[in-house]
Amino acid sequence: MDSKKKRVKISILKSFSVAFQGVWTLIHNERNFRFHLLASIMVIAACFFFDVKKTEWLVVFLTIGLVLSVEALNASIEYICDLIHPEYNPMVKMIKDVAAAAVILVAIVAIVIGCIIFIPYILQWKFGILF
Repeated sequence: MDSKKKRVKISILKSFSVAFQGVWTLIHNERNFRFHLLASIMVIAACFFFDVKKTEWLVVFLTIGLVLSVEALNASIEYICDLIHPEYNPMVKMIKDVAAAAVILVAIVAIVIGCIIFIPYILQWKFGILF
C-alpha cells in the first residue's frame, strides 16, 4: 500500500475513533442523551414485538437518529458556551435555552411519529381493532 492510501486509511480510522469517543462522552456525561438512548432501545424493542413494516422501521431509525443527533448538538453547544463563558451570562442562557428547545421540538415530533406508528398496533394487539 502506498503512503497516501495508508494515511487516508489511518485518517478514516482516526475519524471513527474520535466520533465514537464523542458518543462515549455523551453516554457518560449527558443524562438526557442516556434517556433518549434508553427510549430508542424501547422503541426498537416495540418494533420487534409488533413486527412493524419495513417503511415504519425506516421512519423509526431516521427519527431516532435525528433525536440523538440534535441532543448531541445541544450538548456541544452547552460545552462551547461553558468553555467560553463559565460564569452566568443571560446571553449564554438564551443560547442554551434555544439549543434545548431544538431538542424538545424534535422529541415532540418523535412522540407524534411514534403514536402514528404504534397506536394502531397497540389497539390491534389489545382490542383486536384492525386499521
